[in-house]
Amino acid sequence: MSAYPFSPSPERSRIMAAIRSRDTKPEMLVRSLLRALGFSGYRLHRKDLPGKPDIAYLGRRKAIFVHGCFWHGHTCKMGARMPKVNEIYWSTKIARNRDRDAICAAELAKLGWYVLVIWECELRNLEAASDRLDAFMRSSEIR
Repeated sequence: MSAYPFSPSPERSRIMAAIRSRDTKPEMLVRSLLRALGFSGYRLHRKDLPGKPDIAYLGRRKAIFVHGCFWHGHTCKMGARMPKVNEIYWSTKIARNRDRDAICAAELAKLGWYVLVIWECELRNLEAASDRLDAFMRSSEIR
């Protein structure tokens, strides 16, 4: 039995299976910005860290998550949009994603890691996103 009250149709499942969870365009863009700022030497999708951060700087203990606004329930226009079909399924799924994200960030913080979440919508303004990444990498505070 599914963990969700309603399961998506086989067609929707096929479409969702084609959506990548790693090496997405937003994630590749963040990596490009980090390299341009002079921050190389990161590791990708470390399974030994809570939440498998998209980008991890092991020596600096910095973890960066690049979240899609819809999938992680961001408060922006893209994230606030809820599908009209199977709304209970989607709201439950997104709520579980948000809960998991919060737990993983807290676990990383307990381990002494600094965590940054970059939202997909933030990448529309590359200068601001670059400034935010630079400030995070140069700071010693959790953001």
